[in-house]
Amino acid sequence: MTAQYGMQLPIQSQSTLYAEEWERTAGPDELIDVARAADDAGFSYVGVCDHIAIPRRLAGAMGTTWYDTVATLGLLAGVTRRTRLLSHIAVLPFRHPLVSAKAFSTLDHLSKGRLIIGCGAGHVPEEFEQLGVDFHRRGALLDEAIDALAIALSDESPVFHGATWSFDDVAQAPRPVQQPRPPIWVGGSSPAAIRRAALRGDGWLPQGTPRAKMPEQIAMLRELRGDRPIEIGANCEFCYVGTPGWDVGKYTISGEPDAIAASLREFSAMGVTQLQVRFRSRSASELCDQVAAFGAQVAPLLS
Repeated sequence: MTAQYGMQLPIQSQSTLYAEEWERTAGPDELIDVARAADDAGFSYVGVCDHIAIPRRLAGAMGTTWYDTVATLGLLAGVTRRTRLLSHIAVLPFRHPLVSAKAFSTLDHLSKGRLIIGCGAGHVPEEFEQLGVDFHRRGALLDEAIDALAIALSDESPVFHGATWSFDDVAQAPRPVQQPRPPIWVGGSSPAAIRRAALRGDGWLPQGTPRAKMPEQIAMLRELRGDRPIEIGANCEFCYVGTPGWDVGKYTISGEPDAIAASLREFSAMGVTQLQVRFRSRSASELCDQVAAFGAQVAPLLS
């Protein structure tokens, strides 16, 4: 099995956990350059995060720069040709399902069928509080939101009656290009998130699962899923194609393309079908070079 490869884009989210120093002064031009480089290099998707209101207590670690997910993917739809557009991840409990359905349906329509809806429950209590949403019900709200969104995207005149949201006697257009609807990938690595992905999702996006834990979690997912197919994601360690002339960190996979590919093929052997690749870089141009080198030199060796 050969995993396809995608990437979360820089600049649009600037958590200190992963953002590079150069991203602080970068903007839409650099974001577009990286997205186009990924498109040209055959990346399956580019991903954009989702946060609305960062509490002050977390601003130092999470940063406060978080571009709106759908608006950013809309920009990228117009400057790319092939790569798919992934919300990574949209916190569905923040919004009424009809609001989400309108935004996602429009995005799929405008991108000519390239949307992937990555969704999750969220994790910041104060963010829920500011939006008037019960943080402690976020799991149940996400379950209901996925069900409601799937119906709204599949039916031009959807009917849904849930514990929190209900709608009928409505019609929404434009309709998504993908039929019966764009795929929904569920994010998270907790047992509840894996169960949600297995029962409700078209794909699973683990959040922070280390490589050593992936086989165990994939086995859990497959046991719950049964024989139905599902996309299985993974986040690999940071990569640097070639011999870096600077300190890229002890946990970065670097060196010759065949060595990097050999390491990443371990994910395919586990059953991963969508591998999210991350790169170390000192500038947008270096990141674009890394993306191009990965597509040309590493990707052909992933089989």
